[in-house]
Amino acid sequence: MLPSDYADDLRLAHVLADQVERITMARFQASDLVVESKPDLTPVSDADRSCEEAIRAQLSRARGRDAILGEEFGSTGTSQRRWIIDPIDGTKNYVRGVPVWATLIGLVDGEDCVVGLVAAPALGRRWWAAKGAGAWTGRSLSQARQIRASRVSRLQDASLSYSSLEGWRERGRGRAFLNLTSDLWRTRAYGDFWSYMLVAEGAVDIAAEPDLEVYDMAALVAIVEEAGGRFTSLEGAPGPWGGNAVASNGLLHDEVLARLSPDA
Repeated sequence: MLPSDYADDLRLAHVLADQVERITMARFQASDLVVESKPDLTPVSDADRSCEEAIRAQLSRARGRDAILGEEFGSTGTSQRRWIIDPIDGTKNYVRGVPVWATLIGLVDGEDCVVGLVAAPALGRRWWAAKGAGAWTGRSLSQARQIRASRVSRLQDASLSYSSLEGWRERGRGRAFLNLTSDLWRTRAYGDFWSYMLVAEGAVDIAAEPDLEVYDMAALVAIVEEAGGRFTSLEGAPGPWGGNAVASNGLLHDEVLARLSPDA
């Protein structure tokens, strides 16, 4: 690992992920897993809530002055340092026994995403980054390899990962999205966090989603950017604040943004 002003925070993120993995893996595919519908009709399991409670308890002890924003229990604190948590990204996969889900742990300092960790224990994978220290994957800080975004520079040679088509239609960009996919080398719907980690690894060149929450994105930004990629909204605003996302290797980014403009 390269040195970083946020190295201690990154180590803490790994501690949090270790703690949460014991909960998520114990409840994954459990016959007594309790699943409910939230007011927005999205599912939430008892594991989602238990994980976020565990993270909040640990942060209150280790970083008591920091603010926290989590998917399940909202926002607490007013510090410019905010931990942004999605206890289980991919809950629909989790409750159906599909192994593509992860715990997302991000730290934002002001508006700057400075630490990101994605832990996908059912896949046996973990990715992380701290500002100025590069992006990495492995099982631990001591057993890791650095990752970098691809150098593909032409759309016709590029691959894209996405989650679904319907959201693009609902937001008036369906035709633009389909036209873009027809000009690419390859498209696959890996979905959720995994699309963005594949961009950071250089296995995929573009990932995009039309509707996301801050907690879906905050942990991803530092990893993509430290790998040499870009992460913006569909309007080109940097970071996780725009309600949607485009991540790329950087070389393709401006062209992709232009191609995903709203349908005329």
